[in-house]
Amino acid sequence: MNQPATVDTKDDQAFQGEQPWGMPSDLAIDQALSQDPRFWAPLGPDAWSRPLHINTSLGYYVHLLRVTRSGILQRHRHSGPVHAYVIKGSWFYPEHDWIAKEGSYIFEPPGETHTLTVSDDCEEMITLFTVFGALMYVDQQGNSTGYDDVFTRIERYRKHFEEVGLGADYVKTFMR
Repeated sequence: MNQPATVDTKDDQAFQGEQPWGMPSDLAIDQALSQDPRFWAPLGPDAWSRPLHINTSLGYYVHLLRVTRSGILQRHRHSGPVHAYVIKGSWFYPEHDWIAKEGSYIFEPPGETHTLTVSDDCEEMITLFTVFGALMYVDQQGNSTGYDDVFTRIERYRKHFEEVGLGADYVKTFMR
């Protein structure tokens, strides 16, 4: 019978075995919140995205969203789940009665449509998002106006990294 896992304070040795064949390498990013503009791809006026992890085989990406203005950023519907953790500032969806503040965790289910709005008193908002599937941009009635997914993000990042001198292939740093 399996016993519950416990921390063995007497074991001070690292794992000595082999890792599985074909396993992708770890991804560790120092200074993920660096303000170096080369790492932040523009999304629109006063809004940027910093990729942290891009997974094409499972169709998701992890990124930091940074916004330095208040008001509506965009309206969208999700085809997959989204996880968010607010690092700095605050934002909300007018469709809901909660405000995402520093330290807040948010889960957004597939099918959810909402309007990302940065709070009026917020000078800078930074949120870690894990986005599965597509963001389908919509108007107030829900009519499609565009979309974003892991592949459109890759192209956006490739273009930006090329323009700032890191080279288009710099995006591969984040792909697993």
